[in-house]
Amino acid sequence: MNVPVVRSRATAAAVAAGVAAGALVGCSSTDDQVPSIGYAIDNALTTYNAQTVDGAASGARQAFPRVQTGFSYLGPEGEALSDNDIGGVAVVPADVLTVSYTIAPQATYSDGVPMTCDDLVLTWAANSGRFVAGENDLPLFDSASSAGYSDIDRVDCVSGSKEATVVFRAGRSYEGWRSLFGATELLPAHVVARVADVPNVVDPIQTGDLAAVGRIADFWNVGWTLTPGQVDTTLLPSNGPYKVDSYGEDGGLVLVANDKWWGVPPETERIVVYPKGTDVQAQVDAGDLEVIDHGAGGTMPSDGFERTDYPSHGVEQLTLATSGMLAPAAARRALALCVPRAQLFEEVGHPGFDEPAGIGSGLVDSRLVQSNTLLYGPVAATADGRYREPDTGASTAELNGANLDGITVRIGYLAPDPRRSEIVADIAAACAPSGVVVEDASSPEFGPGALRAGAVDAVLGSTASATGPAGAVSDEAARYSLRSGVGSNIGGYVNGRVDAIIDRLAVETDDASALSLATEGERILWNDMPSLPLFNQPRSLAAAEGMSNVVANPTIAGVGWNMDRWILHR
Repeated sequence: MNVPVVRSRATAAAVAAGVAAGALVGCSSTDDQVPSIGYAIDNALTTYNAQTVDGAASGARQAFPRVQTGFSYLGPEGEALSDNDIGGVAVVPADVLTVSYTIAPQATYSDGVPMTCDDLVLTWAANSGRFVAGENDLPLFDSASSAGYSDIDRVDCVSGSKEATVVFRAGRSYEGWRSLFGATELLPAHVVARVADVPNVVDPIQTGDLAAVGRIADFWNVGWTLTPGQVDTTLLPSNGPYKVDSYGEDGGLVLVANDKWWGVPPETERIVVYPKGTDVQAQVDAGDLEVIDHGAGGTMPSDGFERTDYPSHGVEQLTLATSGMLAPAAARRALALCVPRAQLFEEVGHPGFDEPAGIGSGLVDSRLVQSNTLLYGPVAATADGRYREPDTGASTAELNGANLDGITVRIGYLAPDPRRSEIVADIAAACAPSGVVVEDASSPEFGPGALRAGAVDAVLGSTASATGPAGAVSDEAARYSLRSGVGSNIGGYVNGRVDAIIDRLAVETDDASALSLATEGERILWNDMPSLPLFNQPRSLAAAEGMSNVVANPTIAGVGWNMDRWILHR
């Protein structure tokens, strides 16, 4: 993986920090390079599978981008960049979008098993939404998002081969196809086949053998769960520069250099990933922590560290239930009308930076397009200035119109989180006069599945309910979290017209058509209120003195996107 030049203002500071750190140790010998680096993230590490609903909201994408490599990775500009270590990708001339994938001949997992096209078939099957069962046709795979994969008609692959041809459905030339089969999306199909007791995953998927596919899905959904002290590394082979060595209650998740890696070896032999809940200051004091990748607002060390604050592509938001207390759209609008959005942005939305325009410059008034795009202005205008300041009268009127004396809204998020705690407290204070009682329902074990289970009424998180970093240049993760039948749509929102708009935007190339579609969609969404966007999630990176090549990444990949290039000298 080549490290690209970073040009954005927010990440340039981190690059400068890396360059400065490198300059400080420029005269040092390799003897003073530290063989282990500690890396703290602001999310739970509960699974090796970043594609399930809970996995996508977890810290898996921060921890494993250089453990589970793919044909692309998210660089610090937010774009999907090619990873040529894995192989080559080429568009094949055809009547429909057809893409050829060739896996590098030397590509091998850390357990010695070659990478094959079976891995691509598994990824497509798990995320396509095609495999369902039962009277209600429920998906067998608990996939977070079908974006792009549901547009694929088939993946031509002979099990064990290094080549695959991906054929899209007619009229479904997915605009973001270059991001498919990327880092943290390709998982070892040979492990699944072994546990599911099938010769390979390709044959049952291609023939539609639902009994076998069901066993494959059972493992894919929960078989890669990570429990400290109980990790079976035979289930976790790596195709990247690092592999999982251990996971302890106090020792963090230990990644070590993968001796089967065929690319440029990692600069540092060992990376220890510390999940949310770690006593950061204690680890710093012990000399075991050098890189911290957290949402802004938490405690960060100052002595011996250089800090960078920057906005991310992820949007801090409330994802609302569409059942229970918030089943009526009027109840959801009543909550939105009393949320002090402008106050929240000013108090916690841009700590350490003031962006004049685009990402991080103010409230976000669109769910379908990002604030640094040409379409944002007219699309965001559909909000018409509403929902910025608390409007007690309008909020109460919505409740009265729905024959509701008042509502109680339990807002959940992964604790502890000082910034989100402050947000919920401010919402509770502003909403009380309207008859909207807001309760903080956070916990250290919280996951977005709590909303699906009815344990909370709203989730406070980033794009697609992620606790930590989220988003990318592509809008698809945000859009598909509002599409019916998609796992990341944890609020259960259903609107057929919105589904059609999201599907069309995924393949639309004409700006005028995209503007018309997004404007119509946003008008519906502000009325239905399945979610309430706040502002771009602010992030903080702290790197210890002596660190080189630590580069902020304002996407779901987080700072760990290039951890194999990190160097620490003392």
